[in-house]
Amino acid sequence: MSRIRSESRRVGIAGAVALGLVLTGCSGGGGTAGGGSDTLVAYTGQAGDYQINFNPYSPTAIDGPGTIFEPLFFYNIARKDNPAPRLGTAFSWNKQGTELSITLRSDAKWSDGKKFTADDVAFTLDMIRKNPGMNSTGYSGRATVVDATHVKITFDKPSFSDGPQILGKSWIVPKHIWSKITKPSEDVMKQPVGTGPYKLAVFKPQAFTLEANPDYYGGAPALKKVRFVALSGNQSGADALKSGQIDWQTGPVPDVRNVSKNYPGYKAITVPMNQAALFTCANADLGCSGPQTDPAVRKAVYYAMDRTQLNALAFENTASEISPGFALPERDRTVVSSRLTDRIAPMNPQADKAARLLQDAGYTKGSDGIYAKGGKKLALTVKVVSGWTDYITAVNTIAEQLKKAGIKLTAQQVSWNEWSDARGRGHYQLLIDSLSQGPAPDPYYLYSYFFSAKTTARVGQSANPNFSRFKDAEVDAALDALKAIDPQNTAARQPYYDTIQTEIEKSMPYIPLLTGGTTSEFNASKFSGWPSDDNLYAFPAVWGRPDNSQVFLHLKPAK
Repeated sequence: MSRIRSESRRVGIAGAVALGLVLTGCSGGGGTAGGGSDTLVAYTGQAGDYQINFNPYSPTAIDGPGTIFEPLFFYNIARKDNPAPRLGTAFSWNKQGTELSITLRSDAKWSDGKKFTADDVAFTLDMIRKNPGMNSTGYSGRATVVDATHVKITFDKPSFSDGPQILGKSWIVPKHIWSKITKPSEDVMKQPVGTGPYKLAVFKPQAFTLEANPDYYGGAPALKKVRFVALSGNQSGADALKSGQIDWQTGPVPDVRNVSKNYPGYKAITVPMNQAALFTCANADLGCSGPQTDPAVRKAVYYAMDRTQLNALAFENTASEISPGFALPERDRTVVSSRLTDRIAPMNPQADKAARLLQDAGYTKGSDGIYAKGGKKLALTVKVVSGWTDYITAVNTIAEQLKKAGIKLTAQQVSWNEWSDARGRGHYQLLIDSLSQGPAPDPYYLYSYFFSAKTTARVGQSANPNFSRFKDAEVDAALDALKAIDPQNTAARQPYYDTIQTEIEKSMPYIPLLTGGTTSEFNASKFSGWPSDDNLYAFPAVWGRPDNSQVFLHLKPAK
């Protein structure tokens, strides 16, 4: 997630030069967007040449999940749809949540002509379990083949919450090829063989092209080719849109609300999804140090912010409200806890609350207007990646807002590598980032990622992704309980959501800013079938996987 964000937010320096070289150099001859009327040209934010790697389990994979290698089902994280069949056709749990039975399609085959069977699924899941580098969620099930189209997975304890990850984010690979790979988590896959709707056609460092799989079990897609291009950043992406040379990108463009006017033939869609926050190294017991380890300071920052102004100045009003319990206000409205002090973070500053929190914590305001305690000023440093223009504006805006509340905030622009290392090791006071969603439209996954003691570590050691070092026994117990409850039993789950949300609001290790609007621009005059506000059948981010493959399957050349 963070790697993708870093690429999509970079601002190019030599955008116009790179744009000309890339799009003319990889042109397929005629037509718009450098690739003809049947080719969609996509820009994911890739800055610099591609390094070939189509291993769907590699952190440096450039594509493959969803397009070449398929999951068993597609989970739409943008809205609460039923899982859509891909390689699987049906699944069911036993009442205890210890056995997951999956029915597979019988008409799929690998792009080398071999038949797809349950052996491939069982092999893939066993490979994930045996390789820590591929097993990012701690999958511990045991898959057995019932027959050619049925697989059963057993667990030692109730594991309902593992379902979406297994079914929607496990990329099934061919046993007859991958069983011969000695280090599957490290292999650089140059000639991928999958069951998906697309195959690799051409790879060049400046661009690679996928072509429709003529033997796809769902029929060859109407969208015949997808070309992914490398540019130099946001500015070159905007330039390419302006000249009609790319068809789909996800990222900021100037005056985003008037895309149809500024980019004739194009439309834009903004989906609230990832929640922007000031991450804090919060836990002194795990080695964090600084004023931000005091919950009163974190909550004072929360109340001192003017989110309405922040949205206007940093995000072109594309962001939306956020809940301090980190359930999405729109998608998850039914589980936002009524026990929260603020079901929605205040959009306007509440200076009196901020002042009261600091004064009760022993802070007094100095002659310079800045609070201090024990002779030390309330001064904080926030790390932000150089080139993340919206986040830099956000931090500078927040600094001015907090100054009025007696808190000194200093922005520190650093490289992505330095920022990422500091975030992982806890070598920061504050940094700006976003909390990403999980494999299904359920806040459980975000909580299990960012608030579980299992995903953190002492300062100096690598935490992933509980970067705040937050630990709370009640939250951990609630997460364990949720894992064992059928997701359909919403009444039984809500008390645990209440516990998690109220505890994290009380501690506030991630200080909520706004729910970030993920904006995509696409060529509606060249292709029809794009997601819309009325038909949000997939999260419409070009870098989303397998979401982008679901979009590709819906698109048709406009005639």
